[in-house]
Amino acid sequence: MVGEWWSLLIVRDALQGRQRFSEFQKSLGIAKNILSARLKKLVDCGILRVETVSGSPSMSRYVLTDRGRELHVVLVALSQWGGDHCFEPTENRMCVTDQLGKPLPKLRVTDNRGQALHPEQVQIALATVPRRKQSAKRSEDHPSNTGEKS
Repeated sequence: MVGEWWSLLIVRDALQGRQRFSEFQKSLGIAKNILSARLKKLVDCGILRVETVSGSPSMSRYVLTDRGRELHVVLVALSQWGGDHCFEPTENRMCVTDQLGKPLPKLRVTDNRGQALHPEQVQIALATVPRRKQSAKRSEDHPSNTGEKS
């Protein structure tokens, strides 16, 4: 959903209050056809939704959904990493701040007790969802239970 770099930049801009096509285009300097395709994909994935202003399609705006707003954690982590690793010592760098301008503490992965975990202490695995029991009616009506071939 957000594997393309432009997509994350669009979400970053939306988190900073941009909502209109022209605002994204001006901020990012992205070609209009690419921006249009990325916005469509973000809408289709449920990260943005389109709202029409004053009943005019030309006045549409792109608004983050809850799913999209949750990406702020990813963008903060990437910004903090970039500030540490993508600038020369004498260069101005990225700094993520709160609304008062104070730098945020580094994001870190913690266990349930709040203790920091190192990468080798973390596993990423597929979470299995327990199967729901089928209702008796649905089970009885299933073709495999009636001798019918599907």
